[in-house]
Amino acid sequence: MDNTQKLLQISAKLFQHLTNMPEEEKRDEYIAKINSLLDERGILMEQMQHEQFVLDLKSNKSHIMLAELDKGIRERLNNVMKVIQDDLKDLQNAKKHERQYINPYASVQVMDGRYYDKKN
Repeated sequence: MDNTQKLLQISAKLFQHLTNMPEEEKRDEYIAKINSLLDERGILMEQMQHEQFVLDLKSNKSHIMLAELDKGIRERLNNVMKVIQDDLKDLQNAKKHERQYINPYASVQVMDGRYYDKKN
């Protein structure tokens, strides 16, 4: 099996893996799998560049499929990143509201009990 076919297989696995987002408890395993597939894919692409691999997208069907898979992978990775960023924002807001609930007057800067006499 040549590198193009291996790359096509790994890209298809990655595309399939990105189809559904797991629950929050299983997200670490999900992200680890994404990273390993991306690493494998990157190594193959690097090997193909070292072999002076020239893409001719109009003549080879596997290259067309790779281009389409790459586009889909990028879209799905962006969606995964957006979900994770939204979760992080929610977590930050929850922490902020928890601190405000514990000490509601922490952000209030009052000068109670101080008197400054200008008449010296």
